[in-house]
Amino acid sequence: QVQLVESGGGLVQPGGSLRLSCVASGLTFSVYTMSWYRQAPGKQRELVASVASGGSSNYADSVKGRFTISRDNAKNTVYLQMNSLKPEDTAVYYCNAHFVLHDTWGQGKQVTVSS
Repeated sequence: QVQLVESGGGLVQPGGSLRLSCVASGLTFSVYTMSWYRQAPGKQRELVASVASGGSSNYADSVKGRFTISRDNAKNTVYLQMNSLKPEDTAVYYCNAHFVLHDTWGQGKQVTVSS
């Protein structure tokens, strides 16, 4: 079955950097749109960034210029490089794979930005 396994995350000081990785299995990775979402306590899950099968990407306004999403189709992996982190970036980050009617979610990784 389709499975997404996330890694990375943790605790970082404001202004620091982290990288999240998501390895996919059980799917034809190259045709899927891969995305990162996040959910902060008491808030709805929101889209952070996505990268389409062709490589085009888009970002939430709140992370533009600070976060970079990328994919490696040879490794079935999508990355989220997060720089200049702010306390408001604190959330559980989820990897998502989407193709037509198929959606799969990772288990989520906690990112905490605090001094």
